[in-house]
Amino acid sequence: MNKLSEKKIRSLLWIFSSLVLGIAFIVASIPKASAQNLPGTQGQRPYVSIIQNVFDFIQRNYVDEIDPQVLFKGAMDGMFESLGDPHSSFLPQSEMDDLRDTTSGRFGGVGLYISKPQETNPDGTPPFVEVASPIEDTPGWRAGINPGDLIIEINGEPTDVLSMDAVLSRLRGVPGTTVNLLIRRGGGLEFPVVLTRAIIEVPVIKYEPIGGIGYMRIISFTPMTVARAREALEKFNTAGCTSLIVDLRNNPGGLLDAAVGVCGLFLDGGVVVSTKSRIDAENYVYNAGHRSVVPQDMPVIVLINRGSASASEIVAGALKDRGRAYLVGEKSFGKGSVQKIFPVGENAGFRLTTARYFTPSDVNIDKIGIPPDREVLFPEFSAGDTEKLNEVIAANVIPVFVKENPQASAAQVNAFVEEIHVRYGLEPSLLRRLVRNEQNRTVIAPVYDLEYDVQLQEAVNILRSGNYTQLMKTSKTLKVLQEEAEDPLPLVS
Repeated sequence: MNKLSEKKIRSLLWIFSSLVLGIAFIVASIPKASAQNLPGTQGQRPYVSIIQNVFDFIQRNYVDEIDPQVLFKGAMDGMFESLGDPHSSFLPQSEMDDLRDTTSGRFGGVGLYISKPQETNPDGTPPFVEVASPIEDTPGWRAGINPGDLIIEINGEPTDVLSMDAVLSRLRGVPGTTVNLLIRRGGGLEFPVVLTRAIIEVPVIKYEPIGGIGYMRIISFTPMTVARAREALEKFNTAGCTSLIVDLRNNPGGLLDAAVGVCGLFLDGGVVVSTKSRIDAENYVYNAGHRSVVPQDMPVIVLINRGSASASEIVAGALKDRGRAYLVGEKSFGKGSVQKIFPVGENAGFRLTTARYFTPSDVNIDKIGIPPDREVLFPEFSAGDTEKLNEVIAANVIPVFVKENPQASAAQVNAFVEEIHVRYGLEPSLLRRLVRNEQNRTVIAPVYDLEYDVQLQEAVNILRSGNYTQLMKTSKTLKVLQEEAEDPLPLVS
């Protein structure tokens, strides 16, 4: 089996992080060797022989001639599905070819990070495609698709019966062509969305000062993230910013090295993250360098939400455990495992979970997430609002208003919101947010929206109030929080 070149491996690593829910990736290749000769496989020899014998028997005796590639893919899919791990899977030739076609990080698609369970969910619901987060300024984002939305159908095909490979092939395509989606949000809200595919350039960082506060949104962790973050921090220093907000919301992750590198901009040495596995070679401690850019006494707030996953959780967890940042927002996604991508032959490959990562206080947050120091939630639609919202969407009143009033003043927006409030009974605050979201989808998104972003508002208020130092004294490491959860204080009667 031929090894892929180092350049190709790096390309695969970069691209795959833009296709699915962000994963802390490490790339490896498998040397040419038979399974019987691999270390620690003596007890597996009978199974390997049986698999080989059954493969050969089907080839010779099945009623119809069968393509060996079909048997190979079926066997590989079966092995990985048996793991019950949605982050470990076989990558067929079509998917690997798709990765090679997009080595520049630009491809024709709709701009959605997605994931898909391999089997029916524990609650019995079908394994539909779930949106981890939309990529900003892309068709999916402008259409208002949110993290947690389910893609029920693609061009009329139910997604619960499609493989991830099939889903990607239907979402991606020639720029300018359209794809029809049926979106489910929450328990009962369903609505169709027509997206026009475009060239997707995966963004990295957006930044802009908010008065004397440097605001930096890290959108994804790629080979360019550390350099772009360093540029932003240098601009903030020149502008005289005295505190920082690092926005990791809806950041699905990316490269482990990029996450460690970003932490190195804030930490002067010390542990960032460690990986633990049953394989000694996979046990590793990642430390920050000694070239931090941010002064150690500068106040830092990190924004997180349920769309913050993997590499973004590594950063949030490290800065929290090291006492370097105060976390605001909502609990993160909870993706605490590390995958390697292995090429198989010339065209296929697979990704395999080989370790779990642990924060500096020795906590793994897989399926748990990282709680913020201060929880701030956006207003949610109640169950009773669902039917009313369906009526608003069906009537298309908000897009029509925004299209007819592209430069609407605050007074015009308030008058429109009041009219819709009276007609449908929805809360004005929620309607204003829907109008603002629609306005932002028709133009290049602003770096931040302080008027409607309640989580960002809270972060700014903390930094401007002068309470940051006192709040940091009450912040607890994830280890302490975990221990408190396991051993709660007894109730006093």
